[in-house]
Amino acid sequence: MSPAFSRCYDPTGARYGIPTYPWRLAPDDLLTRRQLRARGLRPGGQPVAAQIMRRSPRRKSGAAIAYLYRLDLARPVRPMTPGRVRALAAAMRARRTCPGCRSDAGYCIPTSLGLCVTCAYPA
Repeated sequence: MSPAFSRCYDPTGARYGIPTYPWRLAPDDLLTRRQLRARGLRPGGQPVAAQIMRRSPRRKSGAAIAYLYRLDLARPVRPMTPGRVRALAAAMRARRTCPGCRSDAGYCIPTSLGLCVTCAYPA
């Protein structure tokens, strides 16, 4: 058993406080938020059941962590209401509108430029 594997494998939760599994070795009934969303579910207020961990040289702690939730306690995703649809459309329209020429650029304005490409580079 490699040292990295033993550091990430703690199914009892004695080391980290919650059960910890290595990347891709968690039980099938525990899913991440993204995995729940892909199935049309959400955590629904349940506490974190476990975590998965893998080594990551980019992280300051040296490990990347993802929280896991129980599948049997997950709830269906709430449907979009007309008000939420309007609010999302208004937010996306604001991100696409150039503050310089006040036109819809057809894409989200880069925050690094602050303007559409046509206004940022007129030549």
